[in-house]
Amino acid sequence: MAEILLSFFVLFVVSVLLVNYYYNYRQPMGFHSDNVWEFGINAGQDTVARREKMRLVVQELQATPGVVAVTGTGDNTPFSFSTMNTDEYRYHGRQIGYIDRYDADDEAVKVLGLNVVAGRWFDRRDDAAGRRFPVLINQAFAQQMFGDEAPVGKVLTNEKKSEEWHVVGVVDAYRSASDFAANEPAIFHRKTLDDTSRYVQQEVPILLVRVQPGSGAVLEQQLVRKIKNVTKGWSANVNTLAENRRDKLKFIMTPLAALGLVGLFLIINVALGLFGVLWYNINQRKAEIGLRRALGATGNGISKQFLGEMLVVTTLGVLGGLALAVQFPLLGVFGVASGVYVQAMLLATVLIFVLTAICALQPSRIAAGIQPAVSLREE
Repeated sequence: MAEILLSFFVLFVVSVLLVNYYYNYRQPMGFHSDNVWEFGINAGQDTVARREKMRLVVQELQATPGVVAVTGTGDNTPFSFSTMNTDEYRYHGRQIGYIDRYDADDEAVKVLGLNVVAGRWFDRRDDAAGRRFPVLINQAFAQQMFGDEAPVGKVLTNEKKSEEWHVVGVVDAYRSASDFAANEPAIFHRKTLDDTSRYVQQEVPILLVRVQPGSGAVLEQQLVRKIKNVTKGWSANVNTLAENRRDKLKFIMTPLAALGLVGLFLIINVALGLFGVLWYNINQRKAEIGLRRALGATGNGISKQFLGEMLVVTTLGVLGGLALAVQFPLLGVFGVASGVYVQAMLLATVLIFVLTAICALQPSRIAAGIQPAVSLREE
């Protein structure tokens, strides 16, 4: 029974991850990563007129045939291993914890194909925003911070109310971490090359460039050459968001695959153990089986008896596993929705009963085939 309990527990943990990943994967990403190239630019020791040089770089790239739009952003580009978050936002004293924060300029909506569902994206009207910094939020942020209130036009403050942010629009979602990332609250700060506020400390941002479908190495070399010609010595490396997406996927799937292999190895051991126990029981109980057959018990009856005994032991093991599993949603161990835990419990229960039934099936059939004369002669 202890092996069954342990197997159920491992299956439950793996099921929680799989169910949660499945639900996250089905949610919209909120942006389009196809045909977007990421340019990481290194200015090295050159500290002269960086912003002016970056402005010229962006203009040169935008004027290149094959380029659709160019945007500058921070290190937390889609599918990167970098994040920026803060818990400073308040609305009438309400605070919803740490929020993912992103830098975005007026062209980001074109490059990433963001879906604005309320209000508008950043534009030149925000140049005169004054001390109220314009921000966009996603729907997860809006629901948690404002509830049923319309978010556009609302003003967020920090704890001391020394700074304010004006919500000018809402995007539907932004799951930039990976395909399996949850739809967490996110906020976009307007960032321009002329902005010198504390929110924009990168004079040399990472550039995201949307190119025409089918663009390849020729355009890539052309863009890198233009960057070097304009900056006179800066270096640039290029990745596509599609490549970054595959790399992030491998990084996430590797530990999950390892956990799955551990679970599979454990289940195989449990299955072999069940086979051994049932085989031993049948050999030890041959006299009992023979006597029952002599008294008129059918082969199916004997088979059902062994199968029933195994299912009773399995039920006790599963009940013990469930008693442990229900602690997870109460303690919020994985930080996922309660429904994910419930479905993981159901999935683990079904799998462990199927496993037990398969393991007990063949030994039960062997027990059903024992003849009374053979068993009594061996006895």
